[in-house]
Amino acid sequence: MILQLGYIGLTTLMVILISIMGKEVINKTVSDKKTRNKKITLLVGGLILWQIYQLAIGASGFLTDFSLPPRFLFCLVLPAFLFTGIFLFKNKDKGWIMVVPEEWLTYIQSFRILVETLFVYSVSAGVLHPIVTIEGYNFDMVFGASAIVMWVFTYKIKFFSKSIIIAWNYLGIVVLASVIFLFVSSVYFPNIYGLTVMMPKEFTTAPYVLVAGFLMPAAVFIHVLSIIRLKRD
Repeated sequence: MILQLGYIGLTTLMVILISIMGKEVINKTVSDKKTRNKKITLLVGGLILWQIYQLAIGASGFLTDFSLPPRFLFCLVLPAFLFTGIFLFKNKDKGWIMVVPEEWLTYIQSFRILVETLFVYSVSAGVLHPIVTIEGYNFDMVFGASAIVMWVFTYKIKFFSKSIIIAWNYLGIVVLASVIFLFVSSVYFPNIYGLTVMMPKEFTTAPYVLVAGFLMPAAVFIHVLSIIRLKRD
C-alpha cells in the first residue's frame, strides 16, 4: 500500500506543479478573464481526466495481456506522445512559450530521481525486475540528478551556455527512449537480458501505469518544450 501511495503521491505532485505553472502562464498571457478561466479549467480538468483514465484502465486488468500489439504502449504511451507532438507543434510559435521559466523546465526534471527510487522499492515488492532499474540498465536516476547540476551551472553560476542545456535536453529524450525500449524488450524478449521470466504483470495495473501514461510522457513534454523555448531566445 505504501508503494502504491508513492506512485499516486508523485503523480499528484506533478499534476499540481504543472497546473500551477500552467495557470501562471495563462494568467500572464490571457487578458480576458472568461477566456483565462476557461483555459485553466481545460488544463486542470484535462490532467485530472487523464489520471482517471489511466487508473481505470489499469484497474480493469485490460493491460495485463502482454500479447502483441502491446496494449500498454498503444493505450497509454502512444496517446500521450501524440498529444505532446501535436500540441507543441501547433503552439511552437505562440507567445506563451516564452513566458515559461527556463529554469523551471530544467530543475523539474529532477523528479525522475523519485520515479527511479520507487522503481527500486518496486523490485523488493516483486513488481519489477531489477533489470529495468538503476541496478540493471536504467540510468534515468543519474539523469534526474544531472538536472540539479545543469540548473546550478546554467542559471545560477552561468557557466554552461544555452547550447549545452539544449544538448542536455536532447540527451534526456534519448535516455527516456532507452528506458521505453528496456521495458518493452524485457517484456517480450526477456532472454536477451538473461531473464527466464517475463516482467510481472502487476506493473501494468493501477497505480503503476501512471509511470508509462503520465510521468514518463511528462518528462518528454517538458524536454521538448524546453528545447523550443531555448531555441527561440
